[in-house]
Amino acid sequence: MATRQAAKTTFEVGNVIQPIYTGGSVALENGARILASTLGENAVLTELTTGKNLAEIEGDGEPISTLTITPSGSHLIVCSRSLTMRIYALTVSPEFDSIETTLVRTSKPHATPVVVLAVDRTSTLLATGAADGAIKIWDIVGGYVTHTVSGPSVLISALHFFEIAATAADTTIDRRPKKGSRKNDQDDGTNGVDSKFRLAWGTQDGKVRIFDLHKRTATPVYSDAKRKREAHESNVQSIDYSPEQHALLTGSRDKTMTMWLWGENGWQGTPMLRHELVESVGFLNEGKWMYSAGESGLLRIWDSTTHQEITAKQDPKAEGEAILSTIYLPEKSLIVCAQADYTLALYQVPKAEDISASAGEFFWEPFRRISGTHDEIYDLVYLLRDQSMMALATNSEDIRIVSVKTDSGEEGGSYFGHDVALLKGHEDLVMSLDVDWSGHWVASGAKDNTARIWRVDPANNSFECYATFTGHLESVGAVSLPKVAPPEDSEAFKNPLDHPPAFLISGSQDRFVQKRLIPRPSQPFKETTSLRRLAHEKDINALDINPSGKLFASASQDKTVKIWDTERLEVQGILKGHKRGVWAVKFAPLHTPAIQGETGGAVSGKGVIVTGSGDKTIKLWNLSDYTCLRTFEGHSHNVLKVVWLHIPTVEEDPSRKNVHFASAGADSLVKIWDANTGETECTLDNHEDRLWTLAVHPKSNTIVSAGSDSKITFWKDTTSETQTAATEAATRLVEQEQELENYIHIGAYRDAIVLALQLNHPGRLLKLFTNVVTSPTPEAGSFTGLRAVDQVLASLSDEQLFLLLLRLRDWNTNARTAPVAQRILSALVRSYPADKFSGLSVKGARGQKSLKEVLNALKVYTERHYKRMEELVDESYLVEYTLREMDALAPSLKAVKEDGEGDVDMIEV
Repeated sequence: MATRQAAKTTFEVGNVIQPIYTGGSVALENGARILASTLGENAVLTELTTGKNLAEIEGDGEPISTLTITPSGSHLIVCSRSLTMRIYALTVSPEFDSIETTLVRTSKPHATPVVVLAVDRTSTLLATGAADGAIKIWDIVGGYVTHTVSGPSVLISALHFFEIAATAADTTIDRRPKKGSRKNDQDDGTNGVDSKFRLAWGTQDGKVRIFDLHKRTATPVYSDAKRKREAHESNVQSIDYSPEQHALLTGSRDKTMTMWLWGENGWQGTPMLRHELVESVGFLNEGKWMYSAGESGLLRIWDSTTHQEITAKQDPKAEGEAILSTIYLPEKSLIVCAQADYTLALYQVPKAEDISASAGEFFWEPFRRISGTHDEIYDLVYLLRDQSMMALATNSEDIRIVSVKTDSGEEGGSYFGHDVALLKGHEDLVMSLDVDWSGHWVASGAKDNTARIWRVDPANNSFECYATFTGHLESVGAVSLPKVAPPEDSEAFKNPLDHPPAFLISGSQDRFVQKRLIPRPSQPFKETTSLRRLAHEKDINALDINPSGKLFASASQDKTVKIWDTERLEVQGILKGHKRGVWAVKFAPLHTPAIQGETGGAVSGKGVIVTGSGDKTIKLWNLSDYTCLRTFEGHSHNVLKVVWLHIPTVEEDPSRKNVHFASAGADSLVKIWDANTGETECTLDNHEDRLWTLAVHPKSNTIVSAGSDSKITFWKDTTSETQTAATEAATRLVEQEQELENYIHIGAYRDAIVLALQLNHPGRLLKLFTNVVTSPTPEAGSFTGLRAVDQVLASLSDEQLFLLLLRLRDWNTNARTAPVAQRILSALVRSYPADKFSGLSVKGARGQKSLKEVLNALKVYTERHYKRMEELVDESYLVEYTLREMDALAPSLKAVKEDGEGDVDMIEV
């Protein structure tokens, strides 16, 4: 949060797009609303339809090995590499905007980490499979083990509860009573488990077994029963069961998916799919279809009868889109796939008529994607005229487009942070982005040595690469587009999608800058270089075209910034002064007011440029003579990005003196600077690693920061709200102080003391208490001398009581004010029990420590005052004795007068 100084700019965190999944297990309850995912050591609960973070559960210091959520959504089970299993009860708020998690139980179920979990459909039983091959079945609510299965010492790779069909139960369960058994005997050792419940499991060496929870016996599944050949030759990754077909389906990394049917000789299977490593399988459409997913990244549908693929043949997808696991919810016709690139892809199960209508050309694609993490974010830009979307250059060759509409969030619709599209085309990491005036045309530069122009048309769901430019020999680390808006009555303004920017400037590690003309849609594209110049001695880090489109600046690792004309690509000036490479450069916006330099004299805003460097400084430059106007210091590491904030219009700020810009650095901080004074307005801190990029909303002045911690923070400009609140608080303070004076004047001590405590006026509070304690007419039975004050002291809140104890501590250290402090302290002690003081709720990390120090100080000085009083009493005895002795020795005045003797010297004691 930003720390505010008087009358200065303030920002606070508005929205945050943060990672929810970094690989591992994912789970979804039957309502398809609560998504549980693994985030390193933590477990995250997310509302699937709105993307809202419901809860985050901290780990135990070790990575999570697996997790699951019960079908009813009542419990979350988390297992970690530390061998612990934690079970949480989940309580959803009525508005479904948060979840309260209560740790119910922590245990160590196995001697090795639990690697797979399964919960039955009733959310009653939990199966745990460990790395050493041990399997246990638990009662979730009771927390005890109902069954223990001693399998082979091989890692358990798949678990699945199912209930066999009634007809199948008749043929597979021997219902004849055993000899010597009692017909009505209820204690049969089944723990009340229905005789139809089964648990199927698969192992890392290809074994498949089915465990009867009633009989407590395991039945092997062999591909060749006579030779006892195991079901698969490698990891069994997934198991499913169809009650309609009474069939079992298994998928393995031996590139086979096998459907098993029950027969006279047990389970008999037919292997299919010899093309990819299978990670997940399942039945669809009441067992008539099967689906498979694996390393190809394709979700395929198969006919259960013919074993033929129903979906159209497709080429394998990229390696990062390989599917690692799936979740199928039949009630919602939904399949969620977890991909290798930490993306969650959501598929809608098709209807039979849809597949029939496709005539064998049914392509199954996800209707929605959720990025589990954006990984390292190198650059970002706002898109469209309303800035409702944002393009992200992440640690990927694809550009991600996300929605940033603040008024979205309807169920099933787009929400803030929702993944809209992927711009695919680059073959290596995308390093830089820029956008034109309309937000429909995006430029990108990548490590594949190319720059691309993208046409963004979300209204027609069109996101396409418009042009590709080659010519650089190394990574393209910087691109820039002109942002000159055409006249409002022109066709280019009314229809920007048909009018791309005129040209593109790109800069590379090969030290060259290039200007490429962008053809119109009606013109044939010719890949030719318009102009090319050797610009610097080292890598080019940043480019920026000025608002008029006539100049551009290039920043380089050679510590210089060069100003070029865009027409002929000739150097107009060189900015020298940084001691290390320059990472960022930005021209001042149009209509920027004059800016004051360090040496005096104002410079026209349109002739100013700002740069950020690896020497931890920011410099403001005069483009008239290419001299440094001011140097800004404050970052503790490289300054990687600078952007100008919104310049207020004359109507918004008649003085137009507030000219600010923001900087981001490798110290993970965003700083807001006043261009005229050189001072830091505020520092924004919500990141944990270096910040690579910043963007500013041109209307709301919202700052967006992102970097290596995968987090995108939207900083809301709260300057006007803060100043309004400060003005209102000041006005209210004046009114309250006047009220306090009125209460004191009329002798309303009760109201005056409460208000003095609220306003934290110790001097006036002491005066009030002094007047009460030293009143010449105290009320009988009152601790302080006034019953109304006694009632106030007996009804203080914890915060008010602590504040009063602080004041009593201060007054108690002064012998002049100590009597009043002691009187009030005595009233407090008589009004509250002792545990009230020791158990005060004090805010702040050092609250309890401060409370202890205050009470100790009161005790020490009170003991000192009592000791002083005891010493005074002892001394009074000596004075009294002395007076008595003097009375005995001195002659009687009366006797002297009677004798009529002369003058007598009297001694007054």
